[in-house]
Amino acid sequence: MITQILTCLLTMISRLLNAEEPNIVSIRKIWDHAPHNAFTDLIYFRNCWWSTFREAQDHGGSNGAVRVIMSENGDCWKSATLIKQDGTDLRDPKLSIMPDDRLMLIMGGSVYDSRGAYQTRSPWVVFSTDGYDWTEPRNLLAEDHWLWRVTWQDGWAWSASKLGEGRDPRRCMLYRSCNALDWEWIAEFRLPDNTWNASETTLRFLPDGEMIALTRPHWIGTSRQPYTKWSWTKIEENIGGPNFIQLPDGSLWAAGRRSGENPTTILARMSRDSYKPVLTVPSGGDCSYPGLVWHDNLLWMSYYSSHEGKTSVYLAKIKIK
Repeated sequence: MITQILTCLLTMISRLLNAEEPNIVSIRKIWDHAPHNAFTDLIYFRNCWWSTFREAQDHGGSNGAVRVIMSENGDCWKSATLIKQDGTDLRDPKLSIMPDDRLMLIMGGSVYDSRGAYQTRSPWVVFSTDGYDWTEPRNLLAEDHWLWRVTWQDGWAWSASKLGEGRDPRRCMLYRSCNALDWEWIAEFRLPDNTWNASETTLRFLPDGEMIALTRPHWIGTSRQPYTKWSWTKIEENIGGPNFIQLPDGSLWAAGRRSGENPTTILARMSRDSYKPVLTVPSGGDCSYPGLVWHDNLLWMSYYSSHEGKTSVYLAKIKIK
């Protein structure tokens, strides 16, 4: 009798635990028109879905353009615009909604020589009131910077810029702006072990104002106002294209590339000092760079992958619990 009761209890606990694990509701390929479609982001703006990514011949070394596509329901997608800049590889576009209800799209612009070798770069920005018509691309900061993703908080745009290539002199600077055009330096990210310097970084704010940074390759940073002093925790996973959001219940969920011999795109539980992968979406090879939106009690994730051969853009809907 006791054995039967224990077995029932263990079964119930197992079911409860499994019910808490995220599961994929649907996966859909939403774009594959260019030879290489990569580095995505996703946003819900004026009752429509908007996704952006780079179109090019390959991963790097050739000039790419930034495509913006839209959908009313997340199933059928159409092109809204294609943003180009002569002589520049526009890549890693990121969307945000400004306090005045405009869309902002920030991206890096790399310049190569005639052999396709990297020379320099700078950040570029465009704005739109409707997602279709965009301003002309405008340079930000100084040459060799790359403002990677913008997060708005209390009327301020916050972003981390990676400066330089390689492990060192690569540096990472925290900036803020009230208009997304003029940027004020706040602090420099220097990681504790000096083995790697900070790279791609997503910033978010907790309700109490604490800022959290998820930073490539394997760091979580925390800071409080005025955000000049940072504490860093090294995590076990190496992350490419890191992104994370906070859900209405306060939980943090992150996504990015799980690096290694067989790269994949994963979803992870996250806290101020931990990162635990719990779900792998169909992916492989050249992949990752997810956009994340919480909508109608589902986590919507855009990402790119080459697991089906051609490097294409995908949209996953994930039930968290």
